[in-house]
Amino acid sequence: MGTSTAPGGATVTIDTDSLVLNGRPVSAVMGEFHFTRYARSEWREELLRMKAGGITIVSTYVFWIHHEEIEGQWNWTGDHDLNEFVRIAGSVGLKVIVRCGPWCHGEVRNGGFPEWLLDKGWKLRTVDPGFLAKVRILYGQIAAQLHDELWKAGGPVIGIQLDNEYEGPADYMIALKKIAREEGLDVPLYTRTGWTRVTTPMPFGEIVPLYGAYAEGFWSRELTSMPGNFWNAFRFSGLRFDDNIANEELGKRDVRDAPDVARYPYLTCEIGGGMMNSYHRRILIDPRDVESTTLVKLGSGSTLPGYYMYQGGINPEGKLTTLMEAQGTRMTNYNDLPVRNYDFQAPLGSFGQVRPQYHLLRRLHLFLADFGGGFARMGTAMPDTRPGPKGDTQTLRWSVRSDGRSGYLFVNNYERSLEMPEKHSVQFKVSLPGSDLVLPADPVDVPADSMFFWPFNMDLGHGVGLSYATAEPVCCIDDGSSHTIFFAETAGVPATFLVVGEKVPRSAAVSRDVAFEIKGTDGVSVRIVVLSESDSLALWKGHYRGRDRAFLTRAELILDGDDANLTSSKVSDLTADIYPGEDLAGFKSNDGVFSELAPAAPAVESLNVKVEQVREAGPAREIPIGKISEPVATEPSDSDFAQAAVWRIDIPRDADLANDPLLSLRYEGDVARITLNGRLLVDDFYNGRPIELGIRRYAPEILGGDLEIAVLPLRKDAISGAKQRIFIAATAVPDFGAGATVARILSSEGIERYTVHLAQEK
Repeated sequence: MGTSTAPGGATVTIDTDSLVLNGRPVSAVMGEFHFTRYARSEWREELLRMKAGGITIVSTYVFWIHHEEIEGQWNWTGDHDLNEFVRIAGSVGLKVIVRCGPWCHGEVRNGGFPEWLLDKGWKLRTVDPGFLAKVRILYGQIAAQLHDELWKAGGPVIGIQLDNEYEGPADYMIALKKIAREEGLDVPLYTRTGWTRVTTPMPFGEIVPLYGAYAEGFWSRELTSMPGNFWNAFRFSGLRFDDNIANEELGKRDVRDAPDVARYPYLTCEIGGGMMNSYHRRILIDPRDVESTTLVKLGSGSTLPGYYMYQGGINPEGKLTTLMEAQGTRMTNYNDLPVRNYDFQAPLGSFGQVRPQYHLLRRLHLFLADFGGGFARMGTAMPDTRPGPKGDTQTLRWSVRSDGRSGYLFVNNYERSLEMPEKHSVQFKVSLPGSDLVLPADPVDVPADSMFFWPFNMDLGHGVGLSYATAEPVCCIDDGSSHTIFFAETAGVPATFLVVGEKVPRSAAVSRDVAFEIKGTDGVSVRIVVLSESDSLALWKGHYRGRDRAFLTRAELILDGDDANLTSSKVSDLTADIYPGEDLAGFKSNDGVFSELAPAAPAVESLNVKVEQVREAGPAREIPIGKISEPVATEPSDSDFAQAAVWRIDIPRDADLANDPLLSLRYEGDVARITLNGRLLVDDFYNGRPIELGIRRYAPEILGGDLEIAVLPLRKDAISGAKQRIFIAATAVPDFGAGATVARILSSEGIERYTVHLAQEK
């Protein structure tokens, strides 16, 4: 690895278990955000949202074609300004890993290779001297962008990824690393994707493999739900290798880890935060899919959950071509993807939408932030009885992370598109040195489609120990005289706590108040608060006004230095309970341990969006099959939209965009495109979700401009029967009635997103 020490003495290293910061193990959290797919003016806002969600490292691709589409003409300005993106990330307290390519994939045209590069005749992604000479120029450009932002210079960049999903001789990857270092990319960590195998031995310790898992993939060639081995992502396993990722590109592979895998920490970079839609596969993600696959990775030994994507985006416009992956392109021609849309159904959407998995994941991230140091040192053990073949719903799925004394018991009774029944009268036995621990004392029923983790032999601090709890630890607040630990109930299971030294478990009331407290050996009171499922998903933590505080709010919370903002489309949600909070102005009343604060409510606005149909749909097209090696249905061309139904969208010229309103259009059809004065803003392959647009980003042109949505008709026989060409989730299939096609707008809405400021000190 490269230089690990920053000018101030801070260090970033790794060991067999985890990332190590300043000599201490951590369970960091990484989220992918492609800066060239987002508006520069909104970078800081989104990076703060990521931080509020528990992200500690932001990762980003550098797509070569986005920066040198025309040979020799480099673009690092505006939305393409890597230096500014990284600088802002550092300024809000995030570390950065830059995925340098040269080949990235990322559903970008040619995997990021510019068209001119393909014309050179070189053997790409090899040690071909001509190719590597151009890579050296690329890496030199990246190094110039990152020079002042590298860790060794006091910046946030702690690592780079070399190429992506590479299978071939290791000498290519080693050559990339050598070039990177020679060009000035001296960083603490050099990484690669670990779900591919190099064909010659990779010297140990040169490049750290990172792993991933997806609940389901758009790239499968099958037109059914959960094809192949995606179900494996929902089972605990000591195996890190995942053969589901990129199998349209890499083919079917042997499922086995590299011989030296256990010498590396189990870090991930691509747990699916959502999923894109290809034209032939319209995946509809359930937020629980993301929580479950993350929980399984943590229960299987990972110490760094990394999400792809965590922040959705919009593809930039190309000068010469469109920039997305398509079957008609020369490389990465496996799938047809939308021209502009790269929302990915991610925790944070293309226009700052906050999705349910953002909250589900934040609850896990709070735990890792407060308890991740000890967790990172815990090995993994699997039960004697493991699930059988695909479709086994009866065998309970669980695992243990432990240091040999204390640990956590993980349970995942959930699998995408599969009904997982309740498991009755369950107890767990964990064999520890010298004794067996059975928990809980009284058998419980594990609810259907549930997932959770419970602690055992947990050190609560101040000399207080916990033999076990049937609730999840989330975070803690220490105010000197008391140490408060917040737990989340496991819905459907009574919350019980067996304290070390006591023989009978305590039943804990689920509320916002203290369930029980124990005086520590040093006189400090250790207090337990067990929050309901809904309250635990409304729990936030951050440093505000001189101290760490816990916040309870249904709104979105953004902390920015001494400023705290709440944002929601519901004015009634713009309140917060804070602990401790009695020192803040605006204190209203007590709500358990929390102090209730109610900022002045904003005036309710109404964005009156009108949608008027101006053209009926013509005949639906016959859907051709592509001409690649594993062909699938091909997306429509621009000329096909002559048969689209069209609606004019009217946004009042005097609309106040201060609340960053969102245009949301629910529709049914094949493909939708929103254009402004003929320019494509966003497109979508129908999967049951609305197509959305952030209005503020396109002001002032959008006010009074020619804004339209065109929807191509969807054929009924294209999604079922002998002529099926497209997979759509059963819950999203439109009601065709007596018709053979459908193209309609179901509803239109302008969603205001209100923001209020929290209190200052008294």
